[in-house]
Amino acid sequence: MIPSIHKQGSSTRGLLNYLYGKGTREEHVDPHLVASFDYMAPDPGRDPSATKEDLQRLLDQPLHLLDEDQRPDQHVWHCSVRAARTDRILSDEEWGHIARRIVAATGIDSGGPDDAGCRWAAVRHADDHIHIIATLVREDGRRPNHHRSGQRAQTEARLIEADYDLHRVTPGDGTAAKRPTSAERHKAERQGRERTVREELRETVRGASAGAASTDEFFDRLAADGLLIRKRIAPSGDLLGYKVALPGDLNKDDEPVFYAGSTLAPDLSLPRIRERWSLQAEAVSEGSSGSEPVQPALPQVTHPAFARRRAAAAGWQALLIIDHGDDGMAAAQIAAAGEVLDALAKTSAAHTRVELREAAFVFERAGRSHVRAARGHDHALRQAAHDLVHSGPALGRGEDGATTAMVIDMAIFLAIAAANWHAKRHHSQQAAAAQQAAEHLRTAYQAAAAHPIAALRQRGQRMAPRIRERQADLLHQALPELAERIQAEPGWPALAATLTDARQAGHAPGALLADAARRRELGSADSISDVLVWRLRRSAHLPAAAPESLQTAGARDGRHIPTPASATPSAAQASNHSSRRH
Repeated sequence: MIPSIHKQGSSTRGLLNYLYGKGTREEHVDPHLVASFDYMAPDPGRDPSATKEDLQRLLDQPLHLLDEDQRPDQHVWHCSVRAARTDRILSDEEWGHIARRIVAATGIDSGGPDDAGCRWAAVRHADDHIHIIATLVREDGRRPNHHRSGQRAQTEARLIEADYDLHRVTPGDGTAAKRPTSAERHKAERQGRERTVREELRETVRGASAGAASTDEFFDRLAADGLLIRKRIAPSGDLLGYKVALPGDLNKDDEPVFYAGSTLAPDLSLPRIRERWSLQAEAVSEGSSGSEPVQPALPQVTHPAFARRRAAAAGWQALLIIDHGDDGMAAAQIAAAGEVLDALAKTSAAHTRVELREAAFVFERAGRSHVRAARGHDHALRQAAHDLVHSGPALGRGEDGATTAMVIDMAIFLAIAAANWHAKRHHSQQAAAAQQAAEHLRTAYQAAAAHPIAALRQRGQRMAPRIRERQADLLHQALPELAERIQAEPGWPALAATLTDARQAGHAPGALLADAARRRELGSADSISDVLVWRLRRSAHLPAAAPESLQTAGARDGRHIPTPASATPSAAQASNHSSRRH
């Protein structure tokens, strides 16, 4: 149940005209009172003898207790209370009780026999919500104490949900982005949009800011995405802020509807976006004073597969910081992880794009809390986001497709780590958002990993029996507690093939297995063998795709795909850079 406190107004009659009118889409089919301050207010909806003027005069009567110059200009209080779509339809009597609890909780009218509260009325014109209108002058002429009424209404709504067995909304902490208004939702429905303009703009601006290194780059990306941009310039010529609009989204005067970055999300204001790259630049030039030194910027990445390898390496590094770093450093890693997801969504192949976009969309809530992010420590992830964007879109097959699976596998663990971190600090909305993102990432992983894992499995199944037995013995020696479970998984042949590749590349497979298992627990993984495949292929600098699939993809795409020997040095650069940070 969502209560929303709207902007205070100056016209009781104007709001009543809306509440008892047909609505913007004639959706107000039966507007009527369900409750009022005295149980006896006239109802223009169902009483033929009552008028809106009668109800207005009754509600505004306390204003006449004050001299004209003492009357508040904005005296109309307005709160809507909406049930979830999955909730049962509440009766008028139930909505009336809910209205009384909301006005009592917010300080409008406690309901006590000796309390001179405000006059109010609750109007229902749809199954799923009511509107409460009140006059912000009490019966004794004093003003009500409705400070922080929005927060107080939310607290009461959580109790109402429990009492009426309704959908439980995760409690917030005031750091969420502003929700779309009902007018914005209705407009999106009329235009056939899946999301409101506010949500589309927020998603686009987040994508443009992902890994951006300067103001110019940020605005260039916004323009490339087709947004209209309006900059706020000080008399001195300094840039103070910005607004964006979607082409074709017009107001009643046929003018573009602009949204300031700060109204899209708290961390999308120009000062907050600038903070990311300004602190990163300082950290790169001066180094970090903490236990984790910040490395200089990586060379420009020119191939999507290499960018994905580096993103995977940066993700595993971030996991260690989230698990063991201080709160500010962990918060920075989680926020920067959102930039990586935004960049992946922008550059992914079609068969993973929808789920990656949804993952990025919901994960953005996990990036904001009251813990202030220690910017600068997020350099590796922000560099990874920058590399992903500048390396261009990835193909869904060959090395591009396999490294996409590799980085999504990492992102799943990153989202789970973020959810656990928030849950331990009772950040309920952020934890729920991170968990939801992990589910979208799991679906994206299945699409990305299907072909490369199948190719590796086929290689493993074609290996000689003595080689498979050798890899099984190695598995039991390195991971005795997990060996039986791993061998029962469909992905075990792919892991066996990877162990063989690692030995042929000059590595000690047993040591790689033990190291991969030590880095993070494996028991919660959907497929332990898949997780180990990607960890080993990254740490051993092996091509992510099976060699034969690389050559097939190269012939089909008409471009050169590096062979394992030629791919190793470039892959090693990314992994060696990461290993210095572990």
